[in-house]
Amino acid sequence: MSEVVEKFENIKIKARIDKMHKGGHIKKAVELCQSALKNDPTNADLHISLGDLYLEWHHDIYQSKQYLDEAITEYQRALETHLDSSIIHYKIGLALYYKGELDKAAGHFNLCIEYDSKMADGYFMLARTFAKKERFSESFPNIAKALKYGGVKTSRPHYLLYLLLNSREDRKNIKQKIRANWHLFLAVLTLPFDGNARKELSVKCSYIRFIPLFIKGYYLEKTKNYYKAIELYSQEIERAPGFLPLYILLGDVYRSMGKTSDAINEYRMALWLDPTNIMAYKSLCATYEEQGDYDNAIKMYEKLIEMHPNDAIYYSNLANILYLKGDLKSAISCYQTAITLNPNKNWTSIIAQTLGYVLQESKENYDAAISAYQSAFLLNPNDIDIYISLGSAFYDKGDYNNALAAYRVALESDPGNARIHCNLGYLLWGKGIIDESIKEYELAIKLDPNYDIAYNNLGVIYLDDLGQIQKSMELFQQAIDINSNYALAYYNMGRAMAIKGEKIEAARIFQVALNINSFTNELDNNEIKDRIDNLFD
Repeated sequence: MSEVVEKFENIKIKARIDKMHKGGHIKKAVELCQSALKNDPTNADLHISLGDLYLEWHHDIYQSKQYLDEAITEYQRALETHLDSSIIHYKIGLALYYKGELDKAAGHFNLCIEYDSKMADGYFMLARTFAKKERFSESFPNIAKALKYGGVKTSRPHYLLYLLLNSREDRKNIKQKIRANWHLFLAVLTLPFDGNARKELSVKCSYIRFIPLFIKGYYLEKTKNYYKAIELYSQEIERAPGFLPLYILLGDVYRSMGKTSDAINEYRMALWLDPTNIMAYKSLCATYEEQGDYDNAIKMYEKLIEMHPNDAIYYSNLANILYLKGDLKSAISCYQTAITLNPNKNWTSIIAQTLGYVLQESKENYDAAISAYQSAFLLNPNDIDIYISLGSAFYDKGDYNNALAAYRVALESDPGNARIHCNLGYLLWGKGIIDESIKEYELAIKLDPNYDIAYNNLGVIYLDDLGQIQKSMELFQQAIDINSNYALAYYNMGRAMAIKGEKIEAARIFQVALNINSFTNELDNNEIKDRIDNLFD
């Protein structure tokens, strides 16, 4: 008899909890559930109910605390007495998914469909988890099973399929487009029957009320009323502390003001709310890069890659930072991975050129650089810059014939390209063909009267090869007039003045070159200092 009474009491308590839950009184429902569990700590149904309450409370943007860990704890306590419960494994997986622990979430979703092979929601969440990790080949078959077992409650699987089909490279294919739009139509058609889909849509629609705030904040930021924008977003965060976009927007305002530490704090708050938020990670990456904090930027990109291992752009950006940090081996590896992923030919061609440049300038591995440039050419044969880079790599290798051939091919495609004529002038000068080299530099200057490098290089020929000091100084001066931060031009002007015997003026010009070079690093500072010292020996 006591068991019957106890069961009846549990039903009454459960009914009261559900009534409070539906009425929006989650806090009171949680307190009642906790109180009931003190009297009956092994009641699995109550643990599940409390876990559900914590999970819903977690998604309430108007409260400031996160409750995922509490939800997981309650579900795990329920699991102790129901180890083979597909529902409990599903709920644990759901909480882990929102926490950003996708591998663990996938493990529980797999267990849930192992115990119930027809559980449509389990297949759907497994598909969604794989999609978030960009493991699309594993996502599609699980969507198919979610559709198979979901009956008419399939709005979410249809919509996920629509998104995945639209994200594929062949999305412009007419058949693919029709298929994607068909699933969008089915998602709308089955929406009234899919309670979870309606709930998710309702939550998204509730965010519409923030649109006027976003517009006002955007206007304030664009008109540089930063402090008013900060006040606007801060006040709204007090009212809706769980609404993630507010932290991103507030971080952006701080970043625009140069308050990077404040910006980082806001972006990290966004990640506290959602550990898988891509925008927050990207914003942190950009902010750390601006600070020159390459170590933290690398950590953020590694986290992005962990979540999206097939995104070539993340590998490319990480490679750029590793290169700046001096970790050439890792940078090259990341560039190669980005090229292998090959999101599109033109983009991959640019990355192959970048890899070639890194190999050429930093590793002095000219054969590997040439191979990278040739790969870039195969991907985008119409890019003139590839021929120029290829010619430069052949030149650095000492293979002047192939360098000349590369420049000649480039000129056939773009005879009016000043840069090609300038590079060709440099090549001919290196081969000792002075007259032809001068013609190429003069043509480069004719095509681009503001080409500072061409003026400087032509000046060096007149100074070192022809001994025409005054002519060389005129050319160096033109290079300086065009680019006042051109340390090499100042250095060469100093050399010309020293040869002319104007030692004091030469020393002044060398000092200018030294000052500029401390920022541009075009030359070896010691070489400039030696020139100054030797003037008065």
